Amino acid sequence: MIAGATVAAAAIAGRYGILAWQAFKARPIVPRMRKFYEGGFQAAMTRREAALILGVRERVVAEKVKEAHRRVMVANHPDAGGSHYLASKINEAKDIMLGKSNDSASAF
Repeated sequence: MIAGATVAAAAIAGRYGILAWQAFKARPIVPRMRKFYEGGFQAAMTRREAALILGVRERVVAEKVKEAHRRVMVANHPDAGGSHYLASKINEAKDIMLGKSNDSASAF
C-alpha cells in the first residue's frame, strides 16, 4: 500500500515537472534590457565616445543631442546625487556632438 502511494506520488510529481518544463520552454521571449557601454573613458573624447555617452548615433540633429543630453543629465546631475566627473563628461559629449570648441575639455 505504501509502495503504491509512493509510485503514485512520483508519477504525479513527474507529470507536474514535465508540464512545468513545457510551459517554461513555451514562454514568450522577452527582449533583454539595453546593454550599456562597459568601457572607460578615453584620454581625448572622440565623436564616437560622445555618441555612446549620450545614447545617440554619431550623425544626429542638434535637437536630438540636446534632448539626449537633458535626459542623461537629469539622471546624473550632481545636485541629485550624481557624480561631478560624469556630469563634466556628459557636458563635454554634448559640446563635441554639437561641434562646439573643445578647448576647455573636461576638468577631470
